[in-house]
Amino acid sequence: MKNFLIALGGLAIVGSATLAQAQTPPPAPATPIAPVAAPAVAPAATAAELHAGFVKSVRGNVQLLGAAGTTRPANPGDALGAVDRIVTGPDSSAAVVLRDDTTLVVGPSSRLDLKEFHFDGTTHEGGMLVSLLRGSMRMITGLIGKTNPDAVRVETQTATIGIRGTDFIVQADGQP
Repeated sequence: MKNFLIALGGLAIVGSATLAQAQTPPPAPATPIAPVAAPAVAPAATAAELHAGFVKSVRGNVQLLGAAGTTRPANPGDALGAVDRIVTGPDSSAAVVLRDDTTLVVGPSSRLDLKEFHFDGTTHEGGMLVSLLRGSMRMITGLIGKTNPDAVRVETQTATIGIRGTDFIVQADGQP
């Protein structure tokens, strides 16, 4: 078991028990569409669809690890992919803003994976899965968390946390 800290509003929960997994219902099946001839080339995704958000601020040594395995130093304004890892060194931190206006603040000596992020700016539908492998993170939920809290999940090595608030802190003392 790993220790954890969860703070919701003025309430903090500290312990070493395993939390029950939040169940997210499967997405609704797509509406059938009449067959249409497929285009010769699939349309390219726009830059906004490829990026989950951007790095707002960096203090100290912060690295971004992309889905392709490339590591680069994080700088304010850098794009964050829909599947990226943020690694902070001692006495370091980073703030990230996602496309739905969710803010993630990653504390010192932390490792956070953005495992899944999708968001439709028109319908405000989407979902996200964040995995805190070690360290601390503060999340202020954006449109996804406010319109559909069940679509936002935070994992630690011992628990999956379903979001019911809009501003909370998670701390995990695990080794990756």
